[in-house]
Amino acid sequence: MSRLRHYRALMRMDKPIGTWLLAWPTFWALLVAGAGDPSIRLVAIFAAGVFLMRSAGCVINDFADRKLDRHVQRTRERPLASGKVTSAEALVLFVGLVLLAFLLVLTLNWLTVGLSAVALALAAAYPFAKRFTHLPQVILGAAFSMAIPMAFAAVEYRVPLIAWVLFAANLVWTVAYDTQYAMADREDDLKVGIKSSAILFGRYDLIAIALLQTLTIALLALVGWMMSAAPYYWISVALAAAMFVWQLWMISGREPDQCMRAFRQNHYVGMIIAIGIALHFWLPDVPWLGSLL
Repeated sequence: MSRLRHYRALMRMDKPIGTWLLAWPTFWALLVAGAGDPSIRLVAIFAAGVFLMRSAGCVINDFADRKLDRHVQRTRERPLASGKVTSAEALVLFVGLVLLAFLLVLTLNWLTVGLSAVALALAAAYPFAKRFTHLPQVILGAAFSMAIPMAFAAVEYRVPLIAWVLFAANLVWTVAYDTQYAMADREDDLKVGIKSSAILFGRYDLIAIALLQTLTIALLALVGWMMSAAPYYWISVALAAAMFVWQLWMISGREPDQCMRAFRQNHYVGMIIAIGIALHFWLPDVPWLGSLL
């Protein structure tokens, strides 16, 4: 049972925020592609895939950082860094999780299977990119966004333009919130030699995040225009924008705890957008609301 607890911690099952940040954009795509009524089968497959691939990503990330994590207060007790799980065990777990996810995607069409290979390559590259570029968050954003074209491919057997606009919106949003996360670790990352967008942006980090969040809202607005969104969707985008302003206020002092708090709040941003998309399809005719707006 103690070994299982260590594997659970390695997969971050006790910290589901990453799973939600990967899941919400996937649900956006399934809702848009399925016109508000995606099949239960597809929802189940993608939900399981999100859990498996997020877990696999955490395992390979800790494998890549196992030596560096020992020198960081926040991460030194992680299973690999502390020696509670061996490198070989972690690699076996990573392969097992990826194989399970691949078995799921094999039940879908070949376009989706092909896109899943790109998603896996990006997920595996991200942990090592931190050694070579100050923008590993862009690779993470692409990895977190690949479920969007995959969802459209699974539903429509094609990837239309609106899927790529959603992809871009999620990529930019991911860079914004992962920069908030990196701000909390900036001092430790500088000590151990890890690169990040927070280090790259330096004293202009708040401006960079504000610009990224503004671009996210603009792209989400473009999605709304493309699908002739009902008022509910526009309300959800407005609420997301308000939450972004709140996040900027929270991180204005650059205190690590507040940066992490702002990062975690993005779970609710994703949820609000998902609710807005769902209501657009489920309750499109709301004349009383339209008259108010």
